[in-house]
Amino acid sequence: MTSQRPSHAPRGAESPTSTVVETTVGALSALRARPAGASRGTVLLVPGFTGSKDDFAPLLPLLAEAGWDAWTYSQRGQADSVAPVGAAAYTLDAFTGDLLEVAALVGDGAAVHLLGHSFGGLVARAAVLASPEAFLDVTLLCSGPRGWRSGKEERLQEVDALGSLGIWERDHPELVDVAPADLTDRDAFLRRRAEQTSADNLRGIIEILWDPADRTEDLRATGVRALVAHGETDDAWPIDWQREMAITLGAPYEIVPDAGHCPAEENPAATSALLDRFWRG
Repeated sequence: MTSQRPSHAPRGAESPTSTVVETTVGALSALRARPAGASRGTVLLVPGFTGSKDDFAPLLPLLAEAGWDAWTYSQRGQADSVAPVGAAAYTLDAFTGDLLEVAALVGDGAAVHLLGHSFGGLVARAAVLASPEAFLDVTLLCSGPRGWRSGKEERLQEVDALGSLGIWERDHPELVDVAPADLTDRDAFLRRRAEQTSADNLRGIIEILWDPADRTEDLRATGVRALVAHGETDDAWPIDWQREMAITLGAPYEIVPDAGHCPAEENPAATSALLDRFWRG
């Protein structure tokens, strides 16, 4: 692992540092924020569909300030991580294998606290099912128990027609014809990330997201402690599904105020506080 550039952090917290985690598939880009004093433990955050490690940049310093050694990484094919070619490289087993490798490395062989956001929650669930002893607990943030029933072909057509930029252009039609130099820093970053993200990654994740299999009961059977949380206006997975998942798991259920599908960015303070309570519990 090699350190690179620091990012912004709140006063009193260490800035997340860019680093690389070397895995079997190749180099996965990562961010880490270390606590100033003794660590309460290691936490590993997994991003979702069309995302990257950068989705957790506002949250990591707050977790470090609370005493956690906080890590996140871009999954294979996302942004500046290694991007193997071909849809066969982007199965749930492949993503899960990466997560298990990263967890073992950042935890130095000890069990870690795990969080998966949206699609990352499906990868986190699969990793716990595969190796429950590797994790102290798992948080499913804005994630669901099963895939959707419609919309898959439309999403695949967007990717097939416009590559990895297709979904970004659908979500930001007003910016499609704007010159890169005229975009805000945030919009320029999101566009650049979409350009970097592998179309094979998106196709593979779409197949996983529309899988109707519900393995919530299997997750409960592992005995690994779980938390289900989402933003109060989350519009990705139905909120009823997420609430029912918490009931099935016998898990605490938290709603992040003033947030939608991306609480780590939209309300990092409230998200950090609820995670800190759960991990200390």
